[in-house]
Amino acid sequence: MDFTLPFTKLMGVEIVSVAKDRVEATLKVRPELCTRPAVLHGGAVMAFADTLGAIGTVANLPDDQTTTTIESKTNFFAAVPEGDTARAECTPLHRGKTTMVWQTRIARGDGRLAAVVTQTQLVIPKGK
Repeated sequence: MDFTLPFTKLMGVEIVSVAKDRVEATLKVRPELCTRPAVLHGGAVMAFADTLGAIGTVANLPDDQTTTTIESKTNFFAAVPEGDTARAECTPLHRGKTTMVWQTRIARGDGRLAAVVTQTQLVIPKGK
């Protein structure tokens, strides 16, 4: 299954692996994704994680279902500087019939935890 989305390409997200219980990806921090000082913008962090949670959900759905994010919470711990590569690992906390909850841990290149994002995905029939 192709998990590449137009927005994912625009951001520069590189999907490393997709499985039903884990999604891994990287994001090179370039100037277009930064705030001041030159560090990864919080919105980019959140969009990065949102993408991975959606991919994880889709990897667990039958072809007649889709998903949308209905809740997201982010804790920021350290800035990711321009030129660094953010590395993310997204794992399920809950995989139900109507909702799934995913946690994405984003680390800097030096391994320091930069953010933790927990999001809830609604599972919906396609065409609804």
